[in-house]
Amino acid sequence: MRSKRSWNLKVSPYGSNRAIMPHQIAYKRLSRTDGHRRALLRNLATSFFKHGKIETTTTKAKQVSRVIERLIAAAGRGDVHSRRQIAEYLTEPAVVKKLVEQIAPALKERHGGYTRITKSRVRPGDAAELSILELVDTPTR
Repeated sequence: MRSKRSWNLKVSPYGSNRAIMPHQIAYKRLSRTDGHRRALLRNLATSFFKHGKIETTTTKAKQVSRVIERLIAAAGRGDVHSRRQIAEYLTEPAVVKKLVEQIAPALKERHGGYTRITKSRVRPGDAAELSILELVDTPTR
């Protein structure tokens, strides 16, 4: 039986193949290349700020939640440098304006924890667990 986690086998300097344990992994790769993953997270973050909430797989929701938290914190600083950094990441200028002028001031008193992930359903095609990602200040259902 194969284990859940596939480890990288690397040649040891001592000549034998040894399993390298996956310690301190910073983020999930989401089965994508670096450029594809970055584009996916940018698009999900832009859609989130544009529509207020998104439904995606639980793993993607957890990863994009980290990005969204950092963008909201940067928008809360309110200076031009932060706004330009946000504009560099998000894909639509109207969404940047909405984030800086509407969303960030509403969440100014909070110190992190701006998003909520609620498990919603299982997708019929591939049985993937879907979740709804939304801002905390919005009521649930």
